[in-house]
Amino acid sequence: MKRLTLALCALSMAVLPACQEGPSRNVWTGAAAGAILGAGAGTMAGGDDKRNAAIGAAVGAIAGAAAGKYMDEQERKLREQTANTGIGVERVGDQIALTMPSNITFDVDSAAIKPGFYTALNDVAATLVEYPSTAVDIIGHASSDGPDDYNMTLSQKRAASVRDYLTGQGVDPVRMIATGMGETQPIADNATQAGREANRRVEIILTPVTEGGTGY
Repeated sequence: MKRLTLALCALSMAVLPACQEGPSRNVWTGAAAGAILGAGAGTMAGGDDKRNAAIGAAVGAIAGAAAGKYMDEQERKLREQTANTGIGVERVGDQIALTMPSNITFDVDSAAIKPGFYTALNDVAATLVEYPSTAVDIIGHASSDGPDDYNMTLSQKRAASVRDYLTGQGVDPVRMIATGMGETQPIADNATQAGREANRRVEIILTPVTEGGTGY
């Protein structure tokens, strides 16, 4: 994996069967032990040269050496804008993950974004517009309540709702892919109510698009 340390890969092995290969190998979702961990969503820009090239052509890429500073600035802005909103912000390497619990974003069994969450998403969108050289992966997750296929569909619809809202706020759609993971990536115990609530979430993973067509 490009610029992803073996130590981080080994840490992920504690909760994953294997580090992901192929275009999605650089996806990290969910918070655990202070790191962003999880299985690949199948869409991440880190190893997908064609997607990175498309984003770079549309909005421009950044020099590889400048990626860290670029993401530092974006992270600082996002932390300021999401303070006290319920959105979690995590950083691993040059990636940033925003975690939005479903209870603040959606009503139960609904993929319509709550009007009360518009302000927070507007602020996130403003930062994404200000820092255009990042790929945006929007990943929906569900708890184990209900049938697997239903949860998968709901998670997909919720991720698509966030993507569509951000598009409406000026984020270039070429940067974004929305994916539903259903109940396949829990970050808490589904046997408890608190765990199921934590597992119902939407994550936004930001990856810098650097010159040469790679995200790392």
